[in-house]
Amino acid sequence: QVHLVESGGELVQAGGSLKLSCVASGTIFSAKSMGWYRQAPGKEREGVSCMSSSVTGDSTYYEDSVKGRFTISRDNAKNTVYLQMNSLNPEDTAEYYCAARQSTILSRLLNDYAYWGQGTQVTVSS
Repeated sequence: QVHLVESGGELVQAGGSLKLSCVASGTIFSAKSMGWYRQAPGKEREGVSCMSSSVTGDSTYYEDSVKGRFTISRDNAKNTVYLQMNSLNPEDTAEYYCAARQSTILSRLLNDYAYWGQGTQVTVSS
C-alpha cells in the first residue's frame, strides 16, 4: 500500500514560482513511476508531468503547456517527488495531485495510476 501527501500549493502572482512536494509512505519506492496531475474547476483531471525509473535511467513526460516551465524530480532518500513550477500563469490554477504506479513504463494515463494523494491547491492571480 502507498500513501501520498502533497504540499506546497498556495496563492501566487502570475510569473511566480512554486515547488510542490509529494511525500510517500508505504512501499512507494517500489513504485517506479510517479506523476503530477491537475484539475481545474469544471474541467477533467489532466496529466501535467510524470517520471518513471528503471535500471536504464529516468524517463519524463511534460504536457505541452508546461514544457520549459515545470520540472519533475524525485529524491528517493526522502521518499519525495517534486514539481518545480516557474513562470506560472492563471491557466495553471488547479488542484494538483500526486500519483504513483508500480510499472517502470512511462504513462500519463490516469487509469494507469493506482495510488493518489488528496491534492494541493495552486492559485495563480493575474
